[in-house]
Amino acid sequence: MGELGKFERKLPEDRRKTLIDATLACLARDGTAGLSIRKISKEAGISIGLINHHYAGKDELVGAAYEAFSLGHLDATRARIAQAGGNSRAKLNAYVRGLLSAPMLEQGTLRVWVVFWSIIENSAPMMDVHDRTYAEYRSLLGELLADAGESISAPAVNTHLAAIGLTAMLDGLWLEWCINPTTFSPDDAIGLCENWIDALFAGLMPRLLVNNDLN
Repeated sequence: MGELGKFERKLPEDRRKTLIDATLACLARDGTAGLSIRKISKEAGISIGLINHHYAGKDELVGAAYEAFSLGHLDATRARIAQAGGNSRAKLNAYVRGLLSAPMLEQGTLRVWVVFWSIIENSAPMMDVHDRTYAEYRSLLGELLADAGESISAPAVNTHLAAIGLTAMLDGLWLEWCINPTTFSPDDAIGLCENWIDALFAGLMPRLLVNNDLN
């Protein structure tokens, strides 16, 4: 049956998902060493020839995996928000907790993100994926901030800048915890972000207020 006989035959969409899952597994386990078509082929049980049939090259496959990985975490966060009920602040808190809980707080997740970040600068497709997925996260957070602030008649804030600021805080806390989880607990990180939000809605961040002379 030749080389293809060694591999399971699957429908194209199933095969693409298998390849993306295998790429993420290799990156989580091996880091940059996982960026090998041969390793991905072995992990997926799909021939190198078939990988090349579905993707123009390694960069395209890794870009697809990056998008699936990022949006997969966003979908999980949306699910947490949906379970939070109708309270706007509870939904906002669910977003924060979603980004500071498992599976985000896992070493394998960190390894995958680090590999992706290391190649974004020199890869236009990866930069495009980053810009689109980051915009989705930021847009969702901006909506949650606006709704939560409106529900308590807080001073109007620039939700675009506020979302950027809170995202940077979340990213920094997540990265520091993954590097050294003994520095602080996930609950500490969540508490810091919630205090930041409290200060924002109390009007204690004048540069983020709408129609403020400092803007």
